[in-house]
Amino acid sequence: MGLTNTQYNTIMRDYQRQQSRNHEEHARRQTEVYEKIPEFAQIDAQIASASTACAKRILLYGDAEAAGKSSSVLKQLRQTIELLSRRRTVLLQEAGFPVNYLDPVCRCPDCHDTGYIGNEKCHCFRQAIIDLLYMQSNLREILKSENFSAFSLDYYPDLTPDPLTGLTARQTAEHALETSLAFVRNFDSQFENLFLYGDTGLGKTFLSHCIAKELIESTHSVIYFSAFRLFELFADSTFGRSDTASQQELEQHIFECDLLIIDDLGTELVNSFVSSQLFLVLNERILRRKSTLISTNLSLGTFADTYSERIFSRISSSYTMLRLIGDDIRIQKKLSGGRG
Repeated sequence: MGLTNTQYNTIMRDYQRQQSRNHEEHARRQTEVYEKIPEFAQIDAQIASASTACAKRILLYGDAEAAGKSSSVLKQLRQTIELLSRRRTVLLQEAGFPVNYLDPVCRCPDCHDTGYIGNEKCHCFRQAIIDLLYMQSNLREILKSENFSAFSLDYYPDLTPDPLTGLTARQTAEHALETSLAFVRNFDSQFENLFLYGDTGLGKTFLSHCIAKELIESTHSVIYFSAFRLFELFADSTFGRSDTASQQELEQHIFECDLLIIDDLGTELVNSFVSSQLFLVLNERILRRKSTLISTNLSLGTFADTYSERIFSRISSSYTMLRLIGDDIRIQKKLSGGRG
């Protein structure tokens, strides 16, 4: 995914803060060593002077001398630097310091806290992206336990087929799971939206969390909102309860994130404002080819009656519909003493 300017700048500011902390820590260590070993500052000064002299000769006389082929002076300077460096190491060890105590301080030894190795983003930059996306998704803690590895089909009985589809609860859940895995697998090559519906407690939110976990781990931006919270934020921005900058940032997140999850649609108070904002979000994201996942406890008939015809038309024509059936999993867990 491409980071927004705001996201990129947030990460780079963290690297800049880390570099400042590194410089402060290195200066503190240097002061500590100089105070404990008075000779050390003199050695560092001599090494700096000899290194400067080496650099000047290389600039003046070119590669042949740089390779040590024509200058005894350059060789002598390098020998001096080597001897001083050895003395430096001995002094550190004798004073009880690690030999690398005054090496440059950095959190990532590969990129030295710049975020880049050459022109390529370092592995720590990728992790920083993931951490930021977790924070912005509103799902950091819940995804530690709710992910595909924890999704169990055991809660869906493979008994009486549903009269509408002819599938059992387990077969329906298997289809939803396979479709969700394919949604993640094909996310970068195939534009798709998901609509999860069914009674309360059947794992719709859990399944949406599974999808969110996989996409965030592959550095896709995922934003999760309950329907109530999403429309509350829209009301704040529309009716002047938030500043312009916050409103613009909200819209950027909602319209541009790779996956927007709207959970429990239908639990909010539905009115003309909510319907208009919902259509705006759905339509904008379809036009921008940004995927959306919606979960609702409403049946399709009730959903169509609750929202406008154009909203239901948008969803029915642009979303993959996944229905879950069975018994409330939360009740099953409670009856089993919380096992599973």
